Amino acid sequence: MKMWICPYCHRDSRYHRHMTRAGVAGRRPNRRGNATRESMLEAALTSLASGDPGSVSANRIAKEIGATWGAVQYQFGDVDGFWAAVLHRTAERRAGSMLALSKPLQSGRPLQERVAAVIETLFHGLASADSRAIENLRAALPRDPGELERLYPRTAAELFSWGRSWLETCQNAFADLDVDPNRVREVAALIPGAMRGLVSERQLGSYADLELARRALTNALAGYLKNSRTP
Repeated sequence: MKMWICPYCHRDSRYHRHMTRAGVAGRRPNRRGNATRESMLEAALTSLASGDPGSVSANRIAKEIGATWGAVQYQFGDVDGFWAAVLHRTAERRAGSMLALSKPLQSGRPLQERVAAVIETLFHGLASADSRAIENLRAALPRDPGELERLYPRTAAELFSWGRSWLETCQNAFADLDVDPNRVREVAALIPGAMRGLVSERQLGSYADLELARRALTNALAGYLKNSRTP
C-alpha cells in the first residue's frame, strides 16, 4: 500500500488511519449506547449549526439531551474523540454526493461539465446545516496545524482525511481525461476556498451575480485543465 506523509505532523498514513478510527470508535455497541451516541451526535450538529455563543461545548451539548459529561467520555473517550466523531458523521452524510462525482458515471462527459459538477456540488453543499456546523467547530479549534495536532489529534486526523478524500474525488473525476495530474491537484486545492468565498457572499447578501461568478470559475478552471492536455 502506498504511504503518504502528513505535512502537518510528519507522520505516515497508518497513524492517521489509526487516529481517525480511534476518534469514531466507541465502546462495544449496544442498543441503548447506540441511541445515546446518535442523540449526542445529532444534538452536536444542531447546536453547532446554530452558531450560538458557547455552542462548541461538548458538556453543554450533553446537557441538552439530558446526558452527562461522563456519558460523553464513555461513548467518545474525550472531547477530541467527540469532535472527531461529529466530523466523521458529516463525512458519512455527504459521501453520496462526493461518490457521484468520482464514479464512472462521469465517463463520456465533457471536461467543462465535470468541472461545473464539482463546483456546483460544493457550492450547494457548503450552504447546508452540516457545513455551518463544521465551520463553527473549526472556528473554535486552533488555527495552527501543529497546535491542532497536539491538542486534538483525532480531530486533526479526521480533518486531514477529508483533504485526502477530496483530492481523490477530484482525481477520479478527471481520471479518464488526458490532463496534467499536477494541475488537478492545484484545482482541487483552489475550489473549496473559492466556494466558501461565494457561499459567504450569498449568506451576507451580495449584489454580485454568484451564478455568473461560478460560471466564470468553471470556464477558467476547465480552460486551465484543458490546456494541460498532451498534444
